[in-house]
Amino acid sequence: MTRRALVDAAKAARAQAYAPYSNYHVGAALFCEDGSIICGCNVENASYGLTICAERNAIFAGVGQGRRNFVAMAIIGDGTRPAIPCGACLQVMSEFAPELTLYIGAAETDDIIETTVQALLPARFTLAKEEER
Repeated sequence: MTRRALVDAAKAARAQAYAPYSNYHVGAALFCEDGSIICGCNVENASYGLTICAERNAIFAGVGQGRRNFVAMAIIGDGTRPAIPCGACLQVMSEFAPELTLYIGAAETDDIIETTVQALLPARFTLAKEEER
């Protein structure tokens, strides 16, 4: 899997976003250890708290398909600024893949930031049991 292919999959997922309130469309493509790609897009709701981000949509879909080993995720949003994941998405990512590589960009530019969940959320919430390991 190339970074370009994963970014292209995120761009395609972005086209499926349902964002009538923010008008900000985001697509995410999650690369799994088994070679599969799971895509997600943001889906808004009139009750804003029920909205789901593209990143969590992709992870939850992957978990629902029995996958747990995630390697990388591309995230593409509207405009020219990189679609940096929100704290809720970073926390969910850290639950399954704290070392997940992230390729973050915007639809109107080819610039991609490469980083990790760990770099963006160094003090993730964990259970005390995990910290004892």
